[in-house]
Order: sequence, then C-alpha cells, then structure tokens
Amino acid sequence: MGLSDQRFDVNLSILFTELPLLERPAAAAEAGFTAVELWWPWTDTPTPEQAALGALRDALNAADTHLVGLNFYAGELPGPDRGALSLPGEESDRFRANIDVAADFAETMGCTALNALYGNRVQGVDPEVQDALALENLVLAARAADRVGATLLIEALNRPESPDYPLVSAESAVEVVDRVNAATGLGNARFLMDLYHLSMNGEDLHRVIDRHTAKTGHVQIADNPGRGAPGSGGLDFDGLADHLGKAGYDGWFGLEYKSPAESAFAWLPADRRAARH
Repeated sequence: MGLSDQRFDVNLSILFTELPLLERPAAAAEAGFTAVELWWPWTDTPTPEQAALGALRDALNAADTHLVGLNFYAGELPGPDRGALSLPGEESDRFRANIDVAADFAETMGCTALNALYGNRVQGVDPEVQDALALENLVLAARAADRVGATLLIEALNRPESPDYPLVSAESAVEVVDRVNAATGLGNARFLMDLYHLSMNGEDLHRVIDRHTAKTGHVQIADNPGRGAPGSGGLDFDGLADHLGKAGYDGWFGLEYKSPAESAFAWLPADRRAARH
C-alpha cells in the first residue's frame, strides 16, 4: 500500500493559515477532508474562555470534521517556543493549568491523541532538573489523557530548526515514552513519528520504522527539503507508508506541511482525502 491508500488528517495550524482559525475546518471539508488536527490554538493562554472553546467546537462540528489530534499548550508555536512542560517557573505552571482544559476539550470532540512538546533547554538550568520536571508534568498529562480515553504523544523535533530542543532523535523521544509509561503504569504514552523532523536529523527512516513502529501512536509527514507537500522534496513516501503498514501501523497520517491551499493537495486524489476507518 502506498501513501495515497492511507487515512489522512489535515493540521489546521500549518495548512489553511491564510484563513482565520474558525474558517479552516470548513476549508478542509471543502477540500475533501473529514479529519483534522491542531496545535494548541491559543498561544497566549493555556486557559481560554469557554466561549472561545465553544466557537472552535462549533466550527469543527459544523464542518463535520473529526478532531483526531490536539497539542497541549506549548508556548508560541510557530515561533520561538518548543513546548513548556520542562521549563521551570511560569511556563511549567501554564502547562499544568492547560492539562485538564485540553483533555476535556479533546473528550468533547472524540479526540484520542494529545501531543505534549517537551520544551527547550534553558541556559543556566541543570538538564537533569528540567528532565525531572518534564517527567512530573508528563505523568500528569498521561493521567489526564487516560481519563478521557486518549493517548499521550511525545515527539522528536529536528536539531537544525530546534537547536535547544533535547529530543532530536527517535531514540530520545521513545526513551521518554518508556519513562512515562513506567512511572504511570498506564501504557498510554506513545511516540509521534514525524518523518520530516527525523529526516532532517539524518535518521534512517526505514530503521526507525523497524525499531519503533510498535510504540508509535501517530505519524506526521512533510517532504524534505523544504517542509512542503509530498513530491516537493526527496522522501519516498510510498515506500515509507508501505513499510509502516507492514510493520503494523494502521493509524493516521497527519499532513503537517507548508503549502498554499490552492496547490497543497494536488498530490492526493480527491477520492482519497476523506478518512476511511
């Protein structure tokens, strides 16, 4: 099975960004998609007003789009931040304040994947202190995710674009997954396999698939170089998707790339865009 035979969701935080947030679900639906994912939409607050949450819920429901993935609060994203949960002080507090808000919103939408970005290293702070704080916060997030029937996702980013982020390999992210699962006993922490970030790190993607598919809860794609749509770079997505399927992955492929809406999905036939469960 090639890439176009998979089931896809559109990341509305990186695609359709020429539109206001509340118009993006309808745009995704008009393009033929029935599933979407989001970074935490309110970069300035972990605890938005109920009216804002309700407006987003209404927009997703009106477009008949299924929210399949949501980030916890991660600071300014896109922007200088790469998460909040390992940052001592105010940002860690903001992450904790967001945990139940994000989990409860996910539950109302039937969303079963919550992504927690680790956060950058802070100059002058012992990395071991940050890692201990991260584990405390990830345990809280895993328990909240479990409460609403969701998976906690932990993602590796790439060193060229995120030089201060400590999880820049599949192995480093999976190690955190294992620590969280050992600490909670819940087993609901999983690896988010972003093929773009891993390729930017120079990893052998087929080796990553062989080693880590069993612990993978979600896959995201963008071509490399450029973080554009499949076919704009050099990654063999048909081969990678086939390998993932043979390794046992049957989950979502999140479209997390940069492209103008008018050309973003030319690679994917219209009859392949609606999610097939």
